[in-house]
Amino acid sequence: MSQRLCIAHLYPDLLNLYADKGNILTLVRRLEWRGIEVEVTEVPSGSEPRLQDYHLVLLGGGSDREQALVGQTLRTKRSEWQAAVEDGLPLLAVCGGYQLLGHFYQLPDGTKVPGLELLDLETVAGSPRLIGNIAIDSPECGTIVGFENHGGRTTHRHAPLGFVRQGHGNNGQDKQEGVRYKNIVGTYIHGPLLPKNPRLADFMLGLSLAYAGINAALEPLDDRMEEAAHEAFLTRRIGG
Repeated sequence: MSQRLCIAHLYPDLLNLYADKGNILTLVRRLEWRGIEVEVTEVPSGSEPRLQDYHLVLLGGGSDREQALVGQTLRTKRSEWQAAVEDGLPLLAVCGGYQLLGHFYQLPDGTKVPGLELLDLETVAGSPRLIGNIAIDSPECGTIVGFENHGGRTTHRHAPLGFVRQGHGNNGQDKQEGVRYKNIVGTYIHGPLLPKNPRLADFMLGLSLAYAGINAALEPLDDRMEEAAHEAFLTRRIGG
């Protein structure tokens, strides 16, 4: 059994609107600091990922056009995606990638961009855009902070990633943010999501190591700088 954790970054040439490579770098560094071998595969647009080769998949955010292009590619292997998710493949999906996990994303003109239908989730375009700093309380990862910027209003029938302390969340109405299902984490919180939230980063790594069958403990790291950045964001941008 391989002792190397294999991460797939899907379509970074299209879905990197919010610098999701920074999230990949955070995962890699936190593994390397613990002496755990890691390999990252960037899957370019038009390619179909070999899901059986990966222990963690990152699906980032992009524009409506790019999201539609990626959706066309991913749906050709929908049954494989569904099987992998039900088997516990860890998947972190941000913004546009999060929307793609559902039934559809309805554009302002009424056009529905089909999703992967991995989750019982729909997104409808709305106005105004939901923009600003956000903090949520996650039962699994504590307080998660960051920035949101999305026109879509998402509703779903799963557990949320967390509950909005300040900000808009999934739809600006129900005080829920993101989604949790099996080993899927979906969220509208983007930008430096994992650098600002080391507990969430380690949560994803813990799921991935277990899925990979790698018997390696996530030893505590010196996160004083990360925690200071997290607390500074809460104090200065959220208000405590």
